[in-house]
Amino acid sequence: MTLGVIGVGTIAAALVEGLGGGGILLSPRGATTAARLARRLPGVRVAASNQAVVDGSGTVILAVRPQVVEAVVRDLRFRPDQKVISLVAATGIDTLRGWIGLDLPVVRAVPLPFVAGRSGVTPVFPPDPEAEALFNRLGTAIPCQSQQEFDLIAVASALMGSYFGILETAQAWLATQGLPEVSARTYLAGLFANLGRVATDSQQDFAVLRGEYSTRGGLNEQLFRDFSAGGGVAALTLGLDGLLARVRGQ
Repeated sequence: MTLGVIGVGTIAAALVEGLGGGGILLSPRGATTAARLARRLPGVRVAASNQAVVDGSGTVILAVRPQVVEAVVRDLRFRPDQKVISLVAATGIDTLRGWIGLDLPVVRAVPLPFVAGRSGVTPVFPPDPEAEALFNRLGTAIPCQSQQEFDLIAVASALMGSYFGILETAQAWLATQGLPEVSARTYLAGLFANLGRVATDSQQDFAVLRGEYSTRGGLNEQLFRDFSAGGGVAALTLGLDGLLARVRGQ
């Protein structure tokens, strides 16, 4: 059955790339990207309108910005036999159903750009076999049993900028101390990439891994102690609390 995608931005494009084509109908929103994907991938077509996507699809993926989603959805006519997978942030299922005007199955998901390489980890709510199968093709799907679980993973996804901010800060410090920026970047990128593989491959708690990678009385132990004492842990926790409140609309 044809998969329809309304809104062809960065995440939707990554999703289509990861799927590799085959029965995908794209909306003209994001026309340049949509046309590029259709040229490169077999079985990917660009529809004449958003309504044409809905008309020609069994499952419709909504990938538009939250600021415009209401206007986009209210203008569409869905069928009772369709399913909607929403990638739209901060927009609840009941709200979407109200705009659609039908009691369709609506599933929310938060894929990240890594789905292009089929290494994404994507939360899905509520659990849905079809949506989970789709995102398992793109890496790993995490079925969430509650809205709270889904919201918490959405908050965790916001750590990406802070991750690169830590690398940015460390690279700048190393450079001011005399290490060439290229060397600093190469070392830090390799270090964190390998640590990421350790975290992925291990089943141990992160606290255990921190202990294993921190010799008693050593440099790693000292840096995390100073980071904590300087308010780093508290600041991160405060930031996560603030994001959760925002996601919940508080």
